[in-house]
Amino acid sequence: MVESGSICVLLVTLLFGSGNFLRTERGFVAGRTNVTMPKACNVYGFTDWYKLGSVCVKYFNLPLNFTDAEFSCRTKAPGAHLVSVHKRQHNDYLLSIVKKFNPKNLRIWLGAFEFFKSGKFLWLDGSFWDFQIWTSGEPNHMYTSTEECLEMNWKEIGRWNDDACHYKKNYVCAFDVKAILKPGSEEME
Repeated sequence: MVESGSICVLLVTLLFGSGNFLRTERGFVAGRTNVTMPKACNVYGFTDWYKLGSVCVKYFNLPLNFTDAEFSCRTKAPGAHLVSVHKRQHNDYLLSIVKKFNPKNLRIWLGAFEFFKSGKFLWLDGSFWDFQIWTSGEPNHMYTSTEECLEMNWKEIGRWNDDACHYKKNYVCAFDVKAILKPGSEEME
């Protein structure tokens, strides 16, 4: 059963979040095993993160519930949130990152949740819901408050599932490169 406090925290997170929007680029088939790893993030101090379009992402092998994972991300970089996914290629890149760092446990939190039993999922970073790649038959608990948070790699590798927010999973954080760079500064070459 989902605690009512977690719903309030998610709402506050959504309403008072940084407002940064994560953008991503085109991609390829989920579940491919020969997916190339993305390049290292080219922002000073974040070279152990990976660059996906205009965002940098990092996998954390530290199981937390959805709310704690989101708040953990917010401590990792300015404007950081659990990752949002807008293109298939970035979904596949996330899968390759998780496979590299934890091939025996691929399940991770992504940064979306169902908004107040509405059947609509929202990204915590405030970006548009413009891509989805659900596992067959999912999401299956909409309108119920049973499974309101978004995970990846539950039953079908590379695909999404709605799950109870209180479960602990590893997660991926993301930040917009522009949130880190100061006006007039450059990215590392």
